[in-house]
Amino acid sequence: MSEHPSQRSGSGVAPDRATGPKVMLLSLIAVTLLAADIVTKVVAVAQLEDRAPVELLGGLVYLQLVRNPGAAFSFATGYTWVLTLVACAVVVVIIRVARRLRSTGWAVALGMVLGGALGNLVDRFFRSPGPMRGHVVDVVSVFAPDGRVFPVFNLADSAIVCGGALLVLLALLGRELDGTRAPARGESRPVPDAPDAPDRVEGRSDERGGPAGG
Repeated sequence: MSEHPSQRSGSGVAPDRATGPKVMLLSLIAVTLLAADIVTKVVAVAQLEDRAPVELLGGLVYLQLVRNPGAAFSFATGYTWVLTLVACAVVVVIIRVARRLRSTGWAVALGMVLGGALGNLVDRFFRSPGPMRGHVVDVVSVFAPDGRVFPVFNLADSAIVCGGALLVLLALLGRELDGTRAPARGESRPVPDAPDAPDRVEGRSDERGGPAGG
């Protein structure tokens, strides 16, 4: 009797069934963050344009509108088009590796990075001064206005940083993309058992042997 494909995989689960829910989780997180980032930026442009910073939480947080040509937290402000290409490459890589995704932790982390990258890419392509050169809308300044203590940032920046930190943590813990644990130093990776050979039909070996006795 032939084996079902799901029985041949080491985990006992068909690859499409194991990967599908994780890809859905990644997509849900990315789409939710993208939508939230777009909404917060639209509201910020409508409400904070030409206004003084709005103080919240006793000066712990300030809301203000800043247009940033650089990367997250105003990094590399003179390389807008390069940063756009890098963000596009990140999106492509995440989409490609998602086909092997079986880890919940990796799904959450990659979903956060993907959602943040897409959120800032929307600004790069659709805001002034033009496609590939658009300035990202930043909204939040902490501890002081105008980014005097910490650069002004947005929801997409936070998602990228938190997702990246989670990826580093997963790597340090040895958690791999496919849900397995990387072997510790000096520890060999277990080799999966070879499939069992088909059972021999009883008596067949005797028939192929010497002539039967009289």
